[in-house]
Amino acid sequence: MSHPPEPIAGATAQVARDDRPSGASGLVAGRSRTGLVMSVLSVLALAVAGYLTWVKVAGAAPACAILSGCETVESSSYSEFLGMPVAAFGMVGAAGMLVGSLLWWLRADRRGLLLAYAVGIGSLPILAWLTYLELAVIHAVCVWCVAYAALMIGGWVVATLALRAPTSRRDA
Repeated sequence: MSHPPEPIAGATAQVARDDRPSGASGLVAGRSRTGLVMSVLSVLALAVAGYLTWVKVAGAAPACAILSGCETVESSSYSEFLGMPVAAFGMVGAAGMLVGSLLWWLRADRRGLLLAYAVGIGSLPILAWLTYLELAVIHAVCVWCVAYAALMIGGWVVATLALRAPTSRRDA
């Protein structure tokens, strides 16, 4: 009759280290990736909106290497709302998404993910309206504005994908 093999010294420590759900380290990596991507997109959006706000306040002409529509859009009456540069409101949105992204990434706080998602979903109709104004009313396109919109929509898409992940992956 054969007996089970004797435990190997140190095996209990190994079991204790591996006593987490299968794939848990992958779950943390998933949150780390989504949090990092959302944070980078938010920082870039904040930088773009900050630059556009500075251009408007300083009365400077925006650098627009690809197209010539930046100055046309920036000097239009639609570049201000309630006496403030529209881009300043964009800074608030990007900052809100950044706060949510950092909470999700660094603290695994699902409320941060929900904040990033909410800011993104709230930005969509505003971004659509501003894009409509550029194309149909102002008849000029600002590449900085397009870049900001793409960054914010990208952050929202990443937040949406993270929210749609299985619960165990979301909460890791």
